[in-house]
Amino acid sequence: MSASQRPIRLPPLKVLRVRNPNGQGERPCVAIMSSVLACWASSGYSTVGCAQVEQALRQCMDGPPPSKPKGNEINYHLSRFKDKLTYPEKKRR
Repeated sequence: MSASQRPIRLPPLKVLRVRNPNGQGERPCVAIMSSVLACWASSGYSTVGCAQVEQALRQCMDGPPPSKPKGNEINYHLSRFKDKLTYPEKKRR
């Protein structure tokens, strides 16, 4: 390494992690549930006009759960990388 290039120094971290690297989880029944709630609110909480929407919600809830996508491996690699980080030394008074 040449004299002009110095290693990057980061502040000390307890845990080196990325929060939820895959983003929001998939929720397939939320849209149908909101339409059921809207139907109930518009019809005065009677089940007469909302039977079809309620049935669609039941089918969605009783159906098989969606398959999970392959997880992100970023936190695994960050945990391996943490030991190789160099932190700035504390100044002594």
